[in-house]
Amino acid sequence: MARSGSASAPARALVFTLCVGICDCFFAVPLKLFVGKFNSSDLDPAPLQRIQSSGGSALSLASDPTGTVNFLDMVSNLQGDSGRGYYMEMDIGTPGQKLNILVDTGSSNFAVAAAPHPFITHYFNTVLSSTYQSTGRAVAVRYTQGNWGGELGTDRVVIPKGPAGTITINIAAILSSDGFFLPAVNWQGILGLAYPNLARPDSSVEPFFNSVVRQTGIPDIFSLQMCGAGLSASSAADPAGGSLIMGGAEPTLYRGAMWYTPIKEEWYYQVEVLKLEVGEQNLNLDCREYNMDKAIVDSGTTLLRLPVNVFDAVVDAITRSSLIQDFSSGFWAGTKLACWMKGETPWRFFPKLSIYLRATNTSQSFRITILPQLYIQPIMDVDGTLDCFRFGVSSSANGLVIGATVMEGFYVVFDRAQRRVGFALSSCAVSGGTALSEIAGPFSAADVAADCAGGTLKDPLLWVVSYALMGLCAAVLLALLLLLVLPCRRRRSGEITDESSLVRHRIK
Repeated sequence: MARSGSASAPARALVFTLCVGICDCFFAVPLKLFVGKFNSSDLDPAPLQRIQSSGGSALSLASDPTGTVNFLDMVSNLQGDSGRGYYMEMDIGTPGQKLNILVDTGSSNFAVAAAPHPFITHYFNTVLSSTYQSTGRAVAVRYTQGNWGGELGTDRVVIPKGPAGTITINIAAILSSDGFFLPAVNWQGILGLAYPNLARPDSSVEPFFNSVVRQTGIPDIFSLQMCGAGLSASSAADPAGGSLIMGGAEPTLYRGAMWYTPIKEEWYYQVEVLKLEVGEQNLNLDCREYNMDKAIVDSGTTLLRLPVNVFDAVVDAITRSSLIQDFSSGFWAGTKLACWMKGETPWRFFPKLSIYLRATNTSQSFRITILPQLYIQPIMDVDGTLDCFRFGVSSSANGLVIGATVMEGFYVVFDRAQRRVGFALSSCAVSGGTALSEIAGPFSAADVAADCAGGTLKDPLLWVVSYALMGLCAAVLLALLLLLVLPCRRRRSGEITDESSLVRHRIK
């Protein structure tokens, strides 16, 4: 491609090319950047946007509460990456049929393909399982992206690298779907690990992990390590993508201390976000902005998803501090890829992103931070000459979602027994000797609202409009009341007068 003939002093080294449509514009910046030349939907094989919306110290260590579960048997039992999801192998039915099941902390149904689909290689044949029993109940689940429908039943499950023994579980046999199974994924079902309140068709359908805890007696806690950070989603081979530890936390999978934040409500794993920083710059938004209408931790969502106002503020802050001012808007929107000459990685030109979570000591907070390697994500290379990346953050209309973009930097503990979610540095979130995540605290939360997740945020104009509407409604109700009361009084007055006249007439 053509290059500019001159450059300003601070940015003389290499040439930046912005490709939008058929027009090439040239700017001098420290990298050769080809932004917007490729559509991410064309090149990204399968972005999994959503397979879907305390003590006195902030610091404590996770441990195996009983010492009876061999967590090492569960290490590296996940495959996949954030683009295609993290999944584990299970044997379902009698005799066992091997299927790969997506691990999802943002839903509560265990569901498997039970009919052919063009994007999957095999499915669970209920007829071939002597232990499958249909309940005769229909079930359907709609996610942020995709949906499926089918029938509820029960069957036996064995997890080769999980808790020992056979477990009888509720299972949804997927008979039809739309946008749920995706090209280039290697899983045939979904393991919803959230609470009964999210189960469909209602909370009487016991979720998978509840059944595991009840039948095996393991502690009501599980933990996740997701090791796809920095891996291209177009890689042909699926690496051992991480670990799902059922019954506790495995100390070899994290470094340093475990920091806990309370679970605000038991449906999703809802937490409370106090603030966000880009670099070291606080966005200075009302903390309720971050929690509209909820903030959750969800392994089944690929990206860090932010409420629209928060997303816009983050993009603006990144743009101002990234040294690369002229990105195509499609890159931020997730429809375009940014491509650099091979080997010219862009991460040093982008800031860190930090999320402050309320600690179990509610007057304190702690900070989880991801480096650009986690949110400027490699997708593919083009002809061995370009490395292409996508933006690992997106806007959301239904709440803040701490998805795989963030979770890949941390070992995350879902301590349901004590209603808290723990974060520690993941032992696999390292690239070239550089840690891709940070964690720090405690920080004072004294200047933050007592409950950032409570109530609905309104800006001042909306408050004025709300009060005006309330006043109008009160006036209308008062007028209606007067219209109802006055005729009644007139009728009663008339009746008395008539009766008095009648009495007087009779006396006469």
